[in-house]
Parts: sequence; C-alpha cells; structure tokens
Amino acid sequence: MTAEVVRVSVPPMSGSHDVRAIKVVLHRELLRFVNDRTRMVSMLIQPVLWLFVMGTGLGTLVRGVIPGVDYRTFMYPGMISMTVIMTAMFSAGSIVWDREFGFLREMLVAPVGRGSIVVGKCLGGAVVATAQGVIILAMAGLVGVPYEPGLIVTLLGEMFLAAFTITAFGVLLAARMRNMQSFFGVMQMAIMPMMFLSGAMFPLANLPSWLHVLTTVNPLTYAVDPMRQAVFGHLDVPDQVGAILNPGVTWFGWQLPVIMELGLVAVVGAGLLGVAVTQFSRTE
Repeated sequence: MTAEVVRVSVPPMSGSHDVRAIKVVLHRELLRFVNDRTRMVSMLIQPVLWLFVMGTGLGTLVRGVIPGVDYRTFMYPGMISMTVIMTAMFSAGSIVWDREFGFLREMLVAPVGRGSIVVGKCLGGAVVATAQGVIILAMAGLVGVPYEPGLIVTLLGEMFLAAFTITAFGVLLAARMRNMQSFFGVMQMAIMPMMFLSGAMFPLANLPSWLHVLTTVNPLTYAVDPMRQAVFGHLDVPDQVGAILNPGVTWFGWQLPVIMELGLVAVVGAGLLGVAVTQFSRTE
C-alpha cells in the first residue's frame, strides 16, 4: 500500500499579488505606528526641544541681525525635516526587528516579488513619517508661520517626498543588518552629519567654501531648502533678512530652482529604492 502524495500548489506571482503585498505591508506599518504611542511621543521630543529651547536661545543672539523675524521661524522647516527623517529611519529599521523575530522570513517566502515588499515598506514609512510631521506642522502658528492652505499642501508634499527617500535609504541600510544595535549605530553615523549639513539649523548664506561644498553635496540639503523656500514665500520679511536666512542652494553662483531641488530628491529616492530592492532580493 503506497501513501498518497499530497500536492501543494503555490499560486504564481502576478502583478495583482504584488499590489496586494504593497497594501498589506503599508497597512501593517500604519497599524504599528498607531499602536505605538510611546514612539510617537519620543520622536517629537527632540525637534520640539530644538525648536522652542535652542531656537529661543539662539534667537536672542541674532535678534539684531534679523530684525522682525523670529529665529524659530527660520528653524521651523528644519525641525519638520528632522521629525520626518528620524521617523522614516525608525520605520525602515523595523525590518531588522522583523528579521530577528522571524516575520521577515515569512514575508520572503510569500509568492510575491520582493520588490513589492520594499515598495510597501517605503510607502508605509513615508506615510507614517508624514503623519508624524503633521504634528509639527500644527505648531506653525506658535513660531509665526501662517496657516495658509497652499503652504500646508506644499509642505505635506515635500515632507512625503523627503520621507520616501529617507525610508528607501533606511531600507537599504537595514537589508543586511542582523541586529538593531548595528542599525542604530550606522543610522546615527549616516544621518546626523547629513542633518547638521543640510542647513536645518543654520543659514546657508556666507558659509566658508569648504562648508558650502559639504552642504551642496549633501542630499538632505535639497529636501530642507524647498520647505524653507515655501515658508519664506508666505512671510513678509525685508529683502536683506531674506538674503541671510533664505538664500537658497547655489551651484557656482547659480541658484537652483525649487522644482530642480525636488527633482534631485526624487531621483535620489528612486535610485536608493532600486538599490534597496536589489539588496533585499539577495537577503536570505
């Protein structure tokens, strides 16, 4: 008597399955964010301290140089960027948690393209980081930024683009990481210098040549500057003050238009996403 062979059929990969996988991963990221209130609060502490404590302290030093403008108004776009970037990186880092607890292996054996998992992760991280940034966006009136619908919509779009790019970068880092300690160490080493060199906390005007070069090769500069351009475009400030606080990004004396800066961020994000998909495909 021979034993019966039970056949197990695995559905073939298809575009509809990939789309569903993207939705599932995105939904999981949203649930994780909503249910983790401690994370929501902790991600807000640092930018709020920088904005209202450090911004107020520095404002007393430069009050005579920028008359009529609160220095916290200048720092506000940078603090939005900081909130979005840190939240996006932590969202990407959850891949390492999934690997440690075995959930990542379950996703990898599913009959879907691994690229769809990465795309869902990046979209989920971008949505979560943008939602976190909305909380800082709601504080605009406290630092003299008007609640104008056009400005709010512009900042939301720029926040999402920056968050998607940073999440793709984080997924790229996390693809080969085996524990959270290594990920956080590499994350701090990569993100903090980029954050400080982005112009989030100091103006880009009249910098030493070596520092100007570092800011122009820093991808985060092109994510922070459009937000600042949008904010200052809705403020009434003297021209000389605007030239100090909002000079824009220049290449060899030519100021880049905002649309080109956003295009650079999008190109970098697409490139990082492609490399992350490649790295993720090699993950065992």
